[in-house]
Amino acid sequence: MVTIRLHNSKTRKKEDFAPIDPENVRMYVCGPTVYDRAHLGNARPVVVFDVLFRLLRHVYGADHVTYVRNFTDVDDKINARAREMQAAGDARDLNTIIRALTDETIDWFHQDMDALGAARPTREPRATEYIGQMIAMIGTLIDRGCAYVEQGHVLFDVHSYREYGALSGRSLEDMIAGARVETAPYKRDPMDFVLWKPSSGDEPGWPSPWGRGRPGWHIECSAMADELLGAEFDIHGGGLDLQFPHHENEIAQSCCAHPDAGFARYWMHNEMVQVEGKKMSKSLGNFFTVRDLLEQGWPGEVIRFVMLSTHYRKPMDWTEEKAKQAEIILRKWFDHLKNSHLDLSVDSLTRYTMEPCVVPDQMIIRALADDLNTAAAISRLHELAKRNDYESINAFLGSMVLLGLIGPKTEIDLLSLSGVGWLGTYDPQLEKKVVRLLFDRQDARKRKDFSRADEIRDALLSAGIVIEDRPDGPEWHVGPNFDPAKLEGLE
Repeated sequence: MVTIRLHNSKTRKKEDFAPIDPENVRMYVCGPTVYDRAHLGNARPVVVFDVLFRLLRHVYGADHVTYVRNFTDVDDKINARAREMQAAGDARDLNTIIRALTDETIDWFHQDMDALGAARPTREPRATEYIGQMIAMIGTLIDRGCAYVEQGHVLFDVHSYREYGALSGRSLEDMIAGARVETAPYKRDPMDFVLWKPSSGDEPGWPSPWGRGRPGWHIECSAMADELLGAEFDIHGGGLDLQFPHHENEIAQSCCAHPDAGFARYWMHNEMVQVEGKKMSKSLGNFFTVRDLLEQGWPGEVIRFVMLSTHYRKPMDWTEEKAKQAEIILRKWFDHLKNSHLDLSVDSLTRYTMEPCVVPDQMIIRALADDLNTAAAISRLHELAKRNDYESINAFLGSMVLLGLIGPKTEIDLLSLSGVGWLGTYDPQLEKKVVRLLFDRQDARKRKDFSRADEIRDALLSAGIVIEDRPDGPEWHVGPNFDPAKLEGLE
């Protein structure tokens, strides 16, 4: 079995990955707060940890990996957006607007991440489905003396956890100096953070021992991870912007609630996204949602390719030039697959993705096992794309599937690139016949049986199949005089 090495943010070094239970490898990644479209920064951790999910499934087995990514559907930002909708004329009550808004945003998120080739996690919990677990964890923290109730709020006492700051490597004094800390008269210390807050009459709220209210952001992930993965699990991931305070707070409250467990063993953080060399921001006019780019005509595979071209621990710069080059490369690679013997139907690509039955290249597996070195994996794909033998084509397709660059929802039309799109009604058996005949022709030429090679060429030309011989193999497409009847009986 290949050894996976991951950079652990907590220890600040690359370590061999040793799961707690190889039969149940568990990973939690912080998901979006659902009130608006996902931007490029939201998409990067989705793509990064999708690749890790695929690698873990490949190494440990598809049935032995549990990946949880949450939806935060109770939050002050959501409330604020719902009030904006009311002010603009929406006559529904606030809670009805919030439910419709979060439902719609989750649907948008799924559409956009599907377009990027991201597989759905094993579980996608909504925070509002786990309020009971959050209340129970908060109660445990109060009982242990790690949290206190003040003016209808429950706050975590950061001084109750001696290792607070270990993940981000900062002392409490440094944190206060470098962070925007919410000051409030009910806090004992400026760094204490809210576990539970009161809700006004029209805001989302649930009954609790401390009055009607709603959870703070940080407790949501701790409670959901605890419920779905256990008090201790393998990997916790997210963007670098979440390292402090969100992940720092998660560790503190989770370890205090379960002092005999260590919460997550490996912490992974992806770096931020830039656009044309500058920080992405609305004020600079370079703020893009995934949907913006899709509607501009960039296929999802192109966006994913650009992201994977940079190591996840380095800032990723989206530029139009990178996107153009990525599309050229992908179209060339998909063109390379068109003459393969492999079944590239939607059903087969779905099967390849869910139950991989094409084998990825071992050098690409080793690259990904080395702290998700996707740039090295892509470099290897360039090498494989130059080869036409059975093993290389199979490894190329398997590697493309493993990296999520090809799948059942591929946007760049693989079928039209292979000529099938010009056949009218797609007939996979007809395509297989053409491809098989082309392979037979190549084999005949290698055997110097030029009579047989010419016979196959003439038969295909007669049927309207245009063949262009190139140094790396024949390319074909359907000509205007295509007559599928003339392919009948050809063997």
